[in-house]
Amino acid sequence: MSATHEFDVLIIGSGLAGLTAAIRLAPTHRVAVVTKRGISDGSSNWAQGGIAAVLAEGDSYASHVDDTLVAGAGLCDLEATRFTVENAPAAIAWLRELGVPFSTENGELHLTREGGHSHRRIVHVTDATGAAVQTTLSERARATEGIRFFENHMLVDLITDRKLPGAQAGGGPVRCHGAYVLDVDRDEVETFSARHTILATGGAGKVYLYTTNPDTATGDGIAAAWRAGCRVANMEFIQFHPTCLYHPHVKNFLITEAVRGEGGQLKLPPRLGGHRFMPDHDPRAELAPRDIVARAIDFEMKKHGLDCVHLDISHQSPEFLREHFPNILARCAALGIDITREPIPVVPAAHYTCGGVVTDLSGRTDLSGLYAVGETTCTGLHGANRLASNSLVECMVFARAAAEAILCSPGAEHRALPLWDESRVTDADEQVVISHNWDELRRFMWDYVGIVRTNKRLERAAHRITLLQREIHEFYSQFHVTRDLLELRNLVQVADLIVMSAMLRRESRGLHYSRDYPGMLAEARPTILVPPSR
Repeated sequence: MSATHEFDVLIIGSGLAGLTAAIRLAPTHRVAVVTKRGISDGSSNWAQGGIAAVLAEGDSYASHVDDTLVAGAGLCDLEATRFTVENAPAAIAWLRELGVPFSTENGELHLTREGGHSHRRIVHVTDATGAAVQTTLSERARATEGIRFFENHMLVDLITDRKLPGAQAGGGPVRCHGAYVLDVDRDEVETFSARHTILATGGAGKVYLYTTNPDTATGDGIAAAWRAGCRVANMEFIQFHPTCLYHPHVKNFLITEAVRGEGGQLKLPPRLGGHRFMPDHDPRAELAPRDIVARAIDFEMKKHGLDCVHLDISHQSPEFLREHFPNILARCAALGIDITREPIPVVPAAHYTCGGVVTDLSGRTDLSGLYAVGETTCTGLHGANRLASNSLVECMVFARAAAEAILCSPGAEHRALPLWDESRVTDADEQVVISHNWDELRRFMWDYVGIVRTNKRLERAAHRITLLQREIHEFYSQFHVTRDLLELRNLVQVADLIVMSAMLRRESRGLHYSRDYPGMLAEARPTILVPPSR
């Protein structure tokens, strides 16, 4: 018989957002943290650049807000932006109290600058900020009484009123009571009952062929929330990081924005004269927002038939590079690239999901008892393009807000939840089909729904998604669930949301660039999708 668990709070995801909420809730609540691989295998651990906060003399909240609004191409929610910016310094102070070893200079926090920022306001731990923060929070969370970890456990679906005995068909979901979760090691679906559930599952970068994201970024929370009846917004805005290392033996290695912030220049290969091309595209050159830099690189690669372009930081001293970018220097050196003497080959890659589950400023979703924080969400902060280093601070600010909302709410009483029904399924040798579908999905999303889009490309993608959804539904309905099948199911759902949103936006704004609609409309409006189950 499958296991049943009862907790005050169920947190799905163990990145910065999930652990922040867990640590803040644990003193008074029994907390379960479910994570589908290890505790540190999510995107937070991979973040290089840093965390944006107004800390320097001469900087201001208004300046940080304005930079965010400019990067977001008019689509940022002003209230959410101010809320995040004004709470960012307190989030940094909390991390310092926990012991995060931020880089300092002359006894003060060293602040770097990244694209789109008008001031130096990026707090960092050399070029491995995410790993340092994740390590610190993981150690604190593991040592905190009241938090129980379930590693190698993957979300199957949320349990809402519609799944309870006696539920009325078509009545729509009212409350979330927990989730069905696959214990990957035991190959069994378990039932988690919770007064409050928090989705902190990250983004969906793995829907694309080339991404800086880890393999865990399969949009699980977004897809599950949509199936449960939550609205999602702005899914067409997928941020492509301009500079991912291009090398045949390495995937997913990001070259942080801070390299350009410290003077790195984007150039064509030597055979084309090594021309520095960003000034041709934008007066801010390499410090332009990510969408502009990524499109410029894409343009130059297609114009010249290139596999990559070059990012040159070799004019900085070896000592400077060792101090500021030790991990990038070492990783490149291991691949035979000496960044003190030669440029780094780079290409754009899918990096961040700016849209997601619609929430308020306390992380509440459309379902009572269900919260969402971090990259899973659309808080309104990022608009049509996320400003560099605004992601980690969003995780902390909204995780704290969600925790405070939960602390003020008793939540619903535990209900008797139905166990996962496996009587209808059989084992199937579907691994080859899943692998093939996964590969097909990521390739056509890269080709048809990438940095530059057209109506025809979007229609082709939508057609293929429909075919994949039918096949996956058949597998899910008839066969025993596996992590690979669940991830593919979620990726195809998220791909559908991205394409639907892109087809609705008849303009080019921020990260969404359409050759059929190259102009920007006078009024900026979010793309909000409402699930048929509502």
